[in-house]
Amino acid sequence: MPPEPAPAIVGIVGAGTMGAGIAQLALEHGHEVVLHDVDDAAIDRGRDRIREGLGRRARRLALDPAAVDAWVDGRLAGLRQAETLALLAGEADVVVEAALEDLALKREIFRALDESAEAETVLATNTSALSVSAIAEAVDRPERVIGLHFFNPAPVMRLVEVVTTARTDSGAAERATALVASWDRTPVRSADSPGFIVNRVNRPFTIEALRMLEAGEASVEAVDAAIRQDGFPMGPFELIDLAGVDVNLAAARGVWEGLGRPERLRPSAIQERLVEAGHLGRKSGEGFYRYVHGRRVDVAAEFAAAATTLDADVIRDRIVLGVAGEAWTAVAENVATAADIDLALRLGAAHPIGPFERTERRGGRAAVRARLEALGRRDVALLLADRQ
Repeated sequence: MPPEPAPAIVGIVGAGTMGAGIAQLALEHGHEVVLHDVDDAAIDRGRDRIREGLGRRARRLALDPAAVDAWVDGRLAGLRQAETLALLAGEADVVVEAALEDLALKREIFRALDESAEAETVLATNTSALSVSAIAEAVDRPERVIGLHFFNPAPVMRLVEVVTTARTDSGAAERATALVASWDRTPVRSADSPGFIVNRVNRPFTIEALRMLEAGEASVEAVDAAIRQDGFPMGPFELIDLAGVDVNLAAARGVWEGLGRPERLRPSAIQERLVEAGHLGRKSGEGFYRYVHGRRVDVAAEFAAAATTLDADVIRDRIVLGVAGEAWTAVAENVATAADIDLALRLGAAHPIGPFERTERRGGRAAVRARLEALGRRDVALLLADRQ
């Protein structure tokens, strides 16, 4: 029987939170990892994050306390630093870039990787907001460029969006998909479209909540309570505050611009105002709620007097059926399959059921469309029109 092939050598560009998390996953599963960052201090911080993460993982594995340090040290022995992108690319079988979300920077990185990597090396970007095709324009072999969008925190979140461009080689996509699956992640395939699956399809989850707040139809607390009652772990405003008002706004702008500025996904002026005031959510102590030492204490003063005129079932339906409408549109545009969208929304956005599963439970497309029209959301209802 032939010996098992050696695990791939994984190159990671960027030693920040995402880069360190992806490196941890690779080390956990027996890979050598070559890490590069232009900032040596970032490398040191990344090593510390990786060690801490591996320690948490070892404890979850219920290892004997005496074996924890040995397990962590054994995994860390596979971590090395590459001083240059050329050295990293020359060794790695697959590279995952996790640098800042800056298109010019990513193109520069991929150009350097492409020049030094072997022809069969897969070059992946962890971007959540930029076009993978635009990044691939910098290289001579765009067929080996792919998106591997891990969700934060990478060692915990199971979902990985595998994003292919019109020029991505099917073999590269299959290799990347198999690799992340071997790390106990769940890969879903997405076309290179603004927001990919989760950031695009889940956009109405926060946009529709903000519309109701803007119109004086529902308070922050009423919206969040209605959504939690439907089985979500947190409501839209709680989620925005957790992720960062600025981060959520940037994602909303990116999807809106990329899709041609559809009115249904227009970013909210409320978020613009909060960002300008520095009220960014948990990390700043105030967003839609106020926080003390990271713990929520009450609704922010700006929203404390907001009234609610809508029933909880109306609030819920406007949000979750808005997501369903966006999901049907994404399928019509060949962004992803219905099955992958349902899986992605459950794993990447904590939906209790996927939008297509919800549509079926609510009686099918015609029934959901009728409900949206009754709610005054004919624009969203039209997204469920039969396009065949």
